[in-house]
Amino acid sequence: MPLPDFFSKEWAAQVRDALTAGPSEQARGDKLQVYWDFFEQVKGTYLDSWALWCRSLPAELGVGPAYLFVQWERGTVTDCQIIGAAGAPEATYVLGMDYADWKALHEGYDAQRTVMYRKMLLEDGNLLEFFKGIYFFVECLGVIGMVPARYLEVRSS
Repeated sequence: MPLPDFFSKEWAAQVRDALTAGPSEQARGDKLQVYWDFFEQVKGTYLDSWALWCRSLPAELGVGPAYLFVQWERGTVTDCQIIGAAGAPEATYVLGMDYADWKALHEGYDAQRTVMYRKMLLEDGNLLEFFKGIYFFVECLGVIGMVPARYLEVRSS
C-alpha cells in the first residue's frame, strides 16, 4: 500500500487515528510516569483546536497552502482534516512551519526542539494559554511526525 501524500486527506485520517491512540509505549518509556499523568490530565480536559499549516508545500503535491485542522474535546479528536488556505478554519491556535521542518520532524527531528528552536511558530492564539498545555502539544506534534507520509525532495534555489 503506497504512503499517503503529506497533507492529503488520507494522511489527515491517519493523523486523527494516531492522535487518538496517543504516544507509543516506546515514547512513554523515555519519561517519568508523573509526566504522562500530567499529559493525560491535560488531554482529558483539552477543548482547543489547532490549525497547523505548512508555509511552503511543494506545488507538485497539488494542495496549495493548507492547514491540518485538529479539534479536541476532552481527550478525543473530534475533527481532523486538511483545509485549504481559502477556507482557513477558526482555530484556538494557528501554528506554521516550513515544509523542510515538517519533513525533518517526520524523519525523527525532536518535537520538543521543533517548538523550542522556533521551527514551528504560534501565529494566532493566546500565547500564555497555549504554553499551559505545551507538553501535551509537543507530544502530539511528535505523534503527528510519526505518521507515515510521502514527502517530496525539494531542491533549494
